[in-house]
Amino acid sequence: MSDGWAWDYDPDAAHVVGGLPPEAITEVERIAGSLAVLGRDTGHVGRGPAHGGGLRSVDLAAGRGFLLFMAHHRAQLIVIVRVVWHD
Repeated sequence: MSDGWAWDYDPDAAHVVGGLPPEAITEVERIAGSLAVLGRDTGHVGRGPAHGGGLRSVDLAAGRGFLLFMAHHRAQLIVIVRVVWHD
């Protein structure tokens, strides 16, 4: 469980989700919030390296795309770095 973890976009929301439809942004932010609740346990979510952290991916609802994130353990921060959305 999280101990005060948060989430953010890197480098910023305009770069990561700018131009996406509102439902895509809502889905990304819902998932990001859930990842922050998991905190250190995000290493067991989605696809990515089995050990040692790194970039991981999680599918968005209804196969509409995916997001890429990293968990920064020292900063207790989930960083959303890329979103791919299919209309």
